[in-house]
Amino acid sequence: MASEKAQLVPDERDRVEFEPAPLDRSSRFYVAGHRGLVGSAIWRKLQAEGFTDLIGRSSAELDLKDRDAVFTYFAETKPRYVVLAAAKVGGILANSTYPVDFLSDNLRIQVNVLDAAREHGVERLLFLGSSCIYPRLAEQPIREDSLLTGHLEPTNDAYAIAKIAGILQVQAVRRQYGLPWISAMPTNLYGPGDNFSPQGSHVLPALIRRYDEAVKSGAETVTNWGTGTPRREFLHVDDMAAACLHLLENYDGPEQVNVGTGSDVTIAEIAETISRVVGYTGATTWDASKPDGTPQKLLDVSKLANEGWTSAIGLEEGLRSTVKWYRDHVGAIRQ
Repeated sequence: MASEKAQLVPDERDRVEFEPAPLDRSSRFYVAGHRGLVGSAIWRKLQAEGFTDLIGRSSAELDLKDRDAVFTYFAETKPRYVVLAAAKVGGILANSTYPVDFLSDNLRIQVNVLDAAREHGVERLLFLGSSCIYPRLAEQPIREDSLLTGHLEPTNDAYAIAKIAGILQVQAVRRQYGLPWISAMPTNLYGPGDNFSPQGSHVLPALIRRYDEAVKSGAETVTNWGTGTPRREFLHVDDMAAACLHLLENYDGPEQVNVGTGSDVTIAEIAETISRVVGYTGATTWDASKPDGTPQKLLDVSKLANEGWTSAIGLEEGLRSTVKWYRDHVGAIRQ
């Protein structure tokens, strides 16, 4: 019995004295999900900032749902820093159709990586969540303390529950072991490397693909899901990557930090902007029989601003670069 009790007490040697400061550019840095939208942007940012020992594995090389494989990888590589950007993600259709997959896969990925990072002494870790963790009818703009104060949006509640579990695990590690791990909650992200597949994409890449294909086919009408009235905030993924590094070097606290622009547009407005950027001149109609999702999802980013960071890439500027990337890679992207 004594030995069982002893195992519940954190080893004081595991506690890290930490003051936010520039990270060591020569230390090993593992980006989990480094080929995804967010992970690839973080990888580019770290390279640009002079980090010389970046490591990552594709899902084919390392299945993060395989606990033994994850622990072996950490034992062999021993990273000092970790960003957990790996996740099973998708839009309303994918989340509504496969809720078990979104819950189970994300829980396993998170628990395996976070447990292995703890076991092998990772000093600094950033867990990436999603703004869908907040209640469907949260007061706008959504503050960090809105977490767990109301019902979730039912079209993506399984994914949201998994991400909430990740936040709580990071907080638990801080309490039990004193490690300076943190969480960041991005708003809707877009940019190079996004998922443009018809079945798995989020709203913005789905609209880019739909309008670009309409230009190519000469379609007179494009029909979008819902009413077009919900409001959404969009952040370019390169801005997100910059915010992640800023938080790793400047923030240490248990509460998740919202990352966004602080402004939003209606889905109809973003559709109109995308149609203009891609050069579509036909009509747009809306299928109100399809779900809208959350009426509004605008993050309060004052906490991040107080930490000294604000977004730099405007929406139309970001859309033009994303459309260009899509057209340059349309033959190779996920279908």
